Amino acid sequence: MYRIFSLISVSILLLSCNDYQKLLNSTENQSEKYAAAEEYYNNGEFRRANTLIEQIIPSYRGKPQGERLVYFFANSYFETKLYLSAAIQFENFIKSYPNSQRIQEAYFMEAKSYYMLSPRYTLDQEETYTGIDKFQIFINRFPNSEYLAEALELVEDLQNKLEKKEFEIAKQYFTIRDYNSAIKSIENFIADNPGSMYREEALYFKWLAQYEIAINSIESRINDRVTELERSLNSFLNNYPDTIFLEDLSKKINIAKQLL
Repeated sequence: MYRIFSLISVSILLLSCNDYQKLLNSTENQSEKYAAAEEYYNNGEFRRANTLIEQIIPSYRGKPQGERLVYFFANSYFETKLYLSAAIQFENFIKSYPNSQRIQEAYFMEAKSYYMLSPRYTLDQEETYTGIDKFQIFINRFPNSEYLAEALELVEDLQNKLEKKEFEIAKQYFTIRDYNSAIKSIENFIADNPGSMYREEALYFKWLAQYEIAINSIESRINDRVTELERSLNSFLNNYPDTIFLEDLSKKINIAKQLL
């Protein structure tokens, strides 16, 4: 029974492939291709839909169906994870059909395509910056959109990625034991990103840099630097009394005090 079912399934698949191939190779029957492309699209077979739509778009340019096809074309790229092509085609839709009922969605999907293109924070962030710009255009243009909440969430995610990259760059000075540069770079990071989710960790590494400078000071400067270290720690704890770094901070300040 299972073998019979498998043979039937394979036969249907082969028949489907043959029909699809005939459509692709046909130079006529544009209306048939249109109907098939829409059916493939609605069934989630976006690769097949995309290929057929690409063939027939020129025939429907300037016709009512053209707008629908161009949008499907762009979204089929997105659904098949070809995000750069999707972004380009959504931009093309926006330029071609500025008064479309789908224009709001097109702006959002163009921005979301760049969001999907944004790489991990250690890499070049050109697509991240583009994504933020595109989302900002969308938010300014459609402040009451049903996609607004998602857009704001995705923008925040992209901004956090940029902050993460900046923070890791600032922290590198601490890693290579250039503590004075670490303090300056972290202070710049905090000034540029006052509400950053990495602020607590940034202040912690700034304090660690101060600590390393203090405990390695010449004898004549230890008192002043340890006193400043205590003051800096109190300021940190006023802002983050339940910090996850409390145990390490307490241990290190006690070590520093023993040098007095």
